[in-house]
Amino acid sequence: MVNPRAGQPAAAEDLVDVAKLVTAYYAVHPDPGDAAQRVSFGTSGHRGSAFTATFNEDHILATTQAICEYRTSQGIDGPLYLGADTHALSEPAQVSALEVLAANGVRVMVDARGGYTPTPAVSRAILAHNGSGPGARGSRADGIVVTPSHNPPPDGGFKYNPPDGGPAGTDITTQIQDRANELLASGLKAVRRIPYARAAAADTTGKFDFLGSYVSALGQVVDLAAIKAAGVRIGADPLGGASVAYWGEIGERYGLDLTVVNPNVDATFRFMTLDWDGKIRMDCSSPFAMASLIARSREFAIATGNDTDSDRHGIVTPDGGLMNPNHYLAVAIDYLYRQRDGWPADAAVGKTLVSSSMIDRVAEGLDRALLEVPVGFKWFVPGLLDGSVAFGGEESAGASFLQRDGSVWTTDKDGIILALLASEITAVTGHSPSRLYLGLTGRYGAPAYARIDTAATREQKAALARLSPAQVTASELAGEKIIAALTTAPGNGAPIGGLKVVAASGWFAARPSGTEDVYKLYAESFRGPEHLAAIQEQAREIVAAAIG
Repeated sequence: MVNPRAGQPAAAEDLVDVAKLVTAYYAVHPDPGDAAQRVSFGTSGHRGSAFTATFNEDHILATTQAICEYRTSQGIDGPLYLGADTHALSEPAQVSALEVLAANGVRVMVDARGGYTPTPAVSRAILAHNGSGPGARGSRADGIVVTPSHNPPPDGGFKYNPPDGGPAGTDITTQIQDRANELLASGLKAVRRIPYARAAAADTTGKFDFLGSYVSALGQVVDLAAIKAAGVRIGADPLGGASVAYWGEIGERYGLDLTVVNPNVDATFRFMTLDWDGKIRMDCSSPFAMASLIARSREFAIATGNDTDSDRHGIVTPDGGLMNPNHYLAVAIDYLYRQRDGWPADAAVGKTLVSSSMIDRVAEGLDRALLEVPVGFKWFVPGLLDGSVAFGGEESAGASFLQRDGSVWTTDKDGIILALLASEITAVTGHSPSRLYLGLTGRYGAPAYARIDTAATREQKAALARLSPAQVTASELAGEKIIAALTTAPGNGAPIGGLKVVAASGWFAARPSGTEDVYKLYAESFRGPEHLAAIQEQAREIVAAAIG
């Protein structure tokens, strides 16, 4: 249910008490015997809040020590690029991490300007050091980004990017998570740590110009000259996040007509409008969180938002408002594969299996192979590295794509280049991305898409994650023959942790939530809202019958 204050400006009572939050980071110690208070790596690292004993200094000390030990076991001896976003817990966690990294003799690169660091800038730095592949320069680099992404202000997050530059896979995060929890249980006895002043002054602690390195290379991935020549008027809203200094530099360096709509950084994020549930959340794909920018859409040809670590994008046009992430991905794919003549001719289109089937139809129209993978950007990393995938995108507004010459740009999501791409598309085609999406619907049909959450016990969620196709006994989905019942992804055969059922004109997918007692039900129909509702109704029946 949507909160009645959704989309309204935050009030004083909505703001986090930053002093109390930071105090709790140091003063509250998690109970290793409580599963909810242990280190837990999801698809985007460990997240939690100091107030709930789920993101505290103990977690960061243990996790960083575990990362140091993992690096040693893998022979990773190059620099570790350390970045952080603007959440209140990010700076304390960055300090804690540096104390451990320095004590372990890890060569750490921190921001030369003392600023905030977007996730894609860390991925770029790792890949630039490692050359065309891990080990190309003898020593391999990796990185840590301290961020809970778009989560509310009381939250903190900590994620590890290995030498491939992308999000760490479960084979890595399981090792780090398990060792971190061992360290917690032993009272952090094996954690090596030195005081921050010594860590910051250590010979192993260096400076790296993340902003300059990233911004100077942007012309290799986006046609900024075309944007400048067309005079596209851009409004960029960092939503108080890590890209705040980047957007001003991009506008100045490339001579763009670009306004940084909100240049403010405040750990309470008091300038935000409330999200659908009445919480402050820097979700650039939410019309409620983006209400302020949407209200100014007529001032710009393209207005964009980024979440707090800048790995997601939101695109606002004067004629279409905030674009649905699936719609924009489809437009971006159609444009890029037609325009980038330096891309490999056989490079596939990458999508997560809960993204719109409009992408499937666009890929078919482009005569390109489709790589459909489970949820999680990590699945696109190998393809982006070797060029076999030119674009990888998620329904949650995260994507990245190759440089104009077909080489790798980032192997993590990059909301900045996706935001700039919207201006390139406008400059080159003369049409907004929202107008171009209408053209795609005229060619391929207009899908209705939705995601809803349905209550489920822990036992039911576990049963959903273990489903086999044989447990789906239905033969039809909303009046159409079921073509496939999937528990592994077609693109790589990896388990999807749930179920996807496909018919000719629609599909649904059900996945258990990792943080709440619900399962997420995604559904889409190319026959309209009524057919979508029928798919959703039958989907609940199919899932209920399968998980009991």
